[in-house]
Amino acid sequence: MQTTLVAAFCAHLLGYLIYRKLVRVPGIAGAGSIFPTFALSYGTIFLIIFFWRLDYSRFQAAGSFAMSTLWYFGMSIVSRRLSPRELAVVPGGAVDVLTEIRDVVWHRVRTPTTPPAGVSGIVVDLRADLSDEWERFIADAALAGIPVYHLKQVLESLTGRTDIEHLSENTLGSLNPNMLYLKIKQALDWGCALLALIVLSPLLLAIGLAIRWDSPGPALFRQQRMGYRGQAFHMVKFRTMQAEQPAGRSREAAVTRDNDSRITRLGRFLRRTRLDELPQAVNILRGEMSWIGPRPEAMALSELYEEKLPFYRYRHIVRPGITGWAQVNQGHVSSVDEVLSKLHYDFYYIKNFSPWLDLVIVLRTIKTMLTGFGAK
Repeated sequence: MQTTLVAAFCAHLLGYLIYRKLVRVPGIAGAGSIFPTFALSYGTIFLIIFFWRLDYSRFQAAGSFAMSTLWYFGMSIVSRRLSPRELAVVPGGAVDVLTEIRDVVWHRVRTPTTPPAGVSGIVVDLRADLSDEWERFIADAALAGIPVYHLKQVLESLTGRTDIEHLSENTLGSLNPNMLYLKIKQALDWGCALLALIVLSPLLLAIGLAIRWDSPGPALFRQQRMGYRGQAFHMVKFRTMQAEQPAGRSREAAVTRDNDSRITRLGRFLRRTRLDELPQAVNILRGEMSWIGPRPEAMALSELYEEKLPFYRYRHIVRPGITGWAQVNQGHVSSVDEVLSKLHYDFYYIKNFSPWLDLVIVLRTIKTMLTGFGAK
């Protein structure tokens, strides 16, 4: 009885702390992250108790989990109804892009008189050439206790993208990932990859045999890709296309189109569920990849994007991943304009490099595997 109460309190507290971190990530709906968050915290705590062979009540543990999730579901619904997110917008600069963002009530300030009431903050493009009246208006709003946000700051927090227009000392500093977490993450990646290869070996063998039966050719596909710190490596994955597809460094051959005729019947299923990526655990063991990070591009495409897009090489400052922030938000892309948008997601990931963002990506990847979002 006492063990169950203490464990339930610890699990609830852990779930609350994780939940607070996750809901700060752009695009994360509070209600949608409640169940997986508390399932993770309760599962972790009671799994520890199970291995320590301590007595506890399964009924009370399940009841505590249900009460925690239902409580936060209710609080999420009530808070959304009582306090919708409302922000005031000061005219000038590039603030018109804010109208494309949903789930926020935007109030345009017409005249620099009294700061608006009932808003949770004021958004202004601080790079715009503002008049003295508007600058005094912004100062008065800050003195009145109303938060004032720079346009770029709001765009990042709401869209999960970091746009970079020019180099500066602040830009370079913000794109340096936390080196301590980089080392910890590499160790975790290596351990999880080794465990995955051992546990999933029967599944990997079955998929390999199914590929050989479905179409002629090898079960695995190897391709040279651009990796960590700009070093090329050979990525391995299950073959999902006809073996007679064009070879070499052709840019046209490296692009996968919508409804690509080269994809096999089994390959479409493997791509939709992302099971074709599992052999890349070998690349993780070699230190060439991570479970989570910017997706590595074929050499031909990487060279093309480096020619067309400024700062593209910055994405190589962390190890490429099997899944990543761009993949769970945008899916597969092919055009240069789409790749530029993907690059902004990659920069956001690098700038906000943390275990909390990685946890969000893991949860979204599970959803992606179940729905097939972004597959080609």
